[in-house]
Amino acid sequence: MQTSEKKPQNSSSKIAVFEDKKIRRVFHEGEWYFSIIDFVEVLTGSPNPRRYWSNLKIQLADSEGFIQLYSKTVQLKLEASDGKKYLTDTANTKTVFRIIQSIPSPKAEPFKKWLAQVGYERIQEIEDPELATKRTRAIYKAKGYRDGWIEKRMRGIVIREELTDEWDKRGINLQRDYAILTAEISKAAFGMTPSEYKQHKELQHENLRDHMTDLELIFSMLGEASTKEIAVNRDARGFDENKKAAKAGGKIAGDARSQLEQESGKRVISPENHLGSPISIQDEELEK
Repeated sequence: MQTSEKKPQNSSSKIAVFEDKKIRRVFHEGEWYFSIIDFVEVLTGSPNPRRYWSNLKIQLADSEGFIQLYSKTVQLKLEASDGKKYLTDTANTKTVFRIIQSIPSPKAEPFKKWLAQVGYERIQEIEDPELATKRTRAIYKAKGYRDGWIEKRMRGIVIREELTDEWDKRGINLQRDYAILTAEISKAAFGMTPSEYKQHKELQHENLRDHMTDLELIFSMLGEASTKEIAVNRDARGFDENKKAAKAGGKIAGDARSQLEQESGKRVISPENHLGSPISIQDEELEK
C-alpha cells in the first residue's frame, strides 16, 4: 500500500521573508499556516529553535489556556534545508500571535505587523489573483532578473500548474509520482534529472528554474506543454500511462533542443546560475 504524501488540495507551499529570514508557510484550509520554529528563530536568535520551542512547550504546559492553544497547532509537511519535506509544527496567524506573546523579544511587535500584512496580502490575492502575479514579478525584478527572463519564468509557472492540474485529474496525486514524472520529462528534454541538473549548475537547495537561462526555460515549457497535450489526447490514466506521456513530451523538447544546438553550434544546457551575478551574458548573445 502506498503511503506517500498526497498532493495538497487547495494549498500552496511558499517562503515568506522577514528581515532576511525565511519563514516557511503553507496555505491550508483557506489560510496561511506558518512554521513555528522558523518564527521562533527570528524572534529569539536561538541557534537551536527546535529545542527552544520544545522547552517553551514544557514551560507553558501548566499555563492557563496553553493546552487549548497547542491543540490549534497543526503538523504539516514543509521543505527542510536538505530539500526533503518533514512534518513540522505550524499555526495560523491568530495562534501565532498568541505564541509570540509568550516569547520575550523586541522583535515581537514588528513581527506581528508583518504577519498581519502577509495575511492581508493573501486575502487581496484571493480576491484579485493578478496581484500575486504582480508581486512575484516584483520579487524577480528586485533580484536583478531581466524583464524578458521574467516573462518566460511567469509563463513557465502557468504551464507547470496546468500540467500538474491535468495529472491530478488523471489519477496522479502522490508527491513522489509528481517528482518521478517531472524527472522523466527533464531526462528526455535535457538528459538530466532535476537533481542532476542542479549539480550541473552547482546549486544546493535553490529553485532550479530560477537559475535557468531563457532557452532552458523555453525548452522546459515545451516539454511540459507537450506532455500535457499528449496526456489529454491519449486520455492517459494512472501513473504508467502518464509516465509514457511524460517521456514522449520530454522527447519532443529534447529533439528540438538537439536540433537547435546542431544549427547554432551552441549548447542550450548551461552551467550558469543566478548566484553572484544575473544569468544574462549568454542569453543576450543568443537573443541577438
